[in-house]
Amino acid sequence: MDEPNSVNPLNQSIPSIAKEIPFDSRLHPVLGVDAHLPVVPPDKLEASYLRHLFKNVPRVPSALYGDYPQNTPSADLNSVIQASVLFGIVNRPTPCVLLTQRSTKLRKHSGQISFAGGRVDEGDESDIHAALREAQEEIGLDPGHVEVLGVMPKYLTGTGFIVTPVVGLISPEMTLELNEHEVSDAFEVPLAFLMDPGNHRRHARELEGRTREWFSMPYRQGEVERFIWGATAGMIRNMYHFLINN
Repeated sequence: MDEPNSVNPLNQSIPSIAKEIPFDSRLHPVLGVDAHLPVVPPDKLEASYLRHLFKNVPRVPSALYGDYPQNTPSADLNSVIQASVLFGIVNRPTPCVLLTQRSTKLRKHSGQISFAGGRVDEGDESDIHAALREAQEEIGLDPGHVEVLGVMPKYLTGTGFIVTPVVGLISPEMTLELNEHEVSDAFEVPLAFLMDPGNHRRHARELEGRTREWFSMPYRQGEVERFIWGATAGMIRNMYHFLINN
């Protein structure tokens, strides 16, 4: 099998949420690299094709449902937190994915690479509204600069969030203003790099009697390495799965 996690749509049971124990994901050995899988062709990364795909192709269950390959019936949707993130693709001649680095001041997931986004509030009209609101609050991204294409299937994190990735094309004319309490940096990674499985590395560890599996996709910008991993890498992998199969 090409994917480490089993497919599990939302109408099936959701895994119990394991207590997250802090650890350095960079120190875990690489179990494999998926260079044997095909690269997404350049024409599938263009805005015109992405628009066509999200308008005409129904979303199917993702390759990765969440952080754990095994599910148990001990939790349901009421036990997790609804969240939404913006899977933003900056519409440049070379399309890039907009990512953030979380502030080290935050209590949870400090310093990690993530999409802009967060919890769905009671006042949010939809997952799309929540993702755009959070992106504006975190990085000052004007929703008027985002062309929403659609949503990807939800992703369950080991820390108790059920996340909806909202995919949108971002105007290259956008400007950002970071909320330093939440985000220390915002940067772009070429979509072609992320859609090349030769850059997808596999990891695993035992946690409270269960095996957590994840991808990492380290991206170097000059002297800086952007260590993309965990749920963010999982949602990127799901986008790869969607594009390569359509």
